[in-house]
Amino acid sequence: MGESTIIYTLTDEAPMLATFSFLPVIEAFAGAADVEVQTRDISLAGRVLAAFPEALDPDQRISDDLAELGELVTRPEANVIKLPNISASIPQLKATIDELRAKGLLVPEYPDEPSTDDERSIKARYDKVKGSAVNPVLREGNSDRRAPASVKAYARSHPHSMGAWSPDSKTRVATMGADDFRNNEQSVTVAARDTLRVELVADGGETTVLKELPVIAGEVVDATVLHVAALDRFLAEQLAAAKADDVLFSIHLKATMM
Repeated sequence: MGESTIIYTLTDEAPMLATFSFLPVIEAFAGAADVEVQTRDISLAGRVLAAFPEALDPDQRISDDLAELGELVTRPEANVIKLPNISASIPQLKATIDELRAKGLLVPEYPDEPSTDDERSIKARYDKVKGSAVNPVLREGNSDRRAPASVKAYARSHPHSMGAWSPDSKTRVATMGADDFRNNEQSVTVAARDTLRVELVADGGETTVLKELPVIAGEVVDATVLHVAALDRFLAEQLAAAKADDVLFSIHLKATMM
């Protein structure tokens, strides 16, 4: 890799979709400055394929790009655009394995309960690519995002000025206030061993059991629900208010961690 090279990482899901529009923009700006843009595949599927080269035909094998980047980031000339990547769970890993095998890339099945040395070796190799396998490598093991005490002390002594806020500002923050995740949340302590059900009640009244959850005495169960009709009404009201006040409308929907 030359000094005028940027490495762009290919990952999964939404960041990979964004790549189709975002990467050409980077290449256009970098190209104007004679900077080469290269890609490296650190997606979950890419990490799985790189972990089992012996299971693949020669023309199916790919390089271990994560290992290459792990060495690259120790060098001062490294310039890596690292996109968000999934912290792969076992279900995500198994889904990836099934998809690869369906395409003729015959990586081994994930052994939940390995009983032989070969199965234990396979599980160990898979365990290295699941979870947050990428960040510790590209951050050289530094995944601690807490601010050092010295930084906190400086910030307390030199607080950032937010500037003067005019009382005439039309800026405001609006939340639903009812029928959303926060306001509908309920917690209960289970009195005795039982099985809870997550049910879907259709418009016609038919009930479908989506999932059963075994619980034990003393277990705390927390659940909540968002009413879509209430969300639609809220958004329509806020859009109308923003237009009436001639202000920019911005929405933040955060449901991925629920």
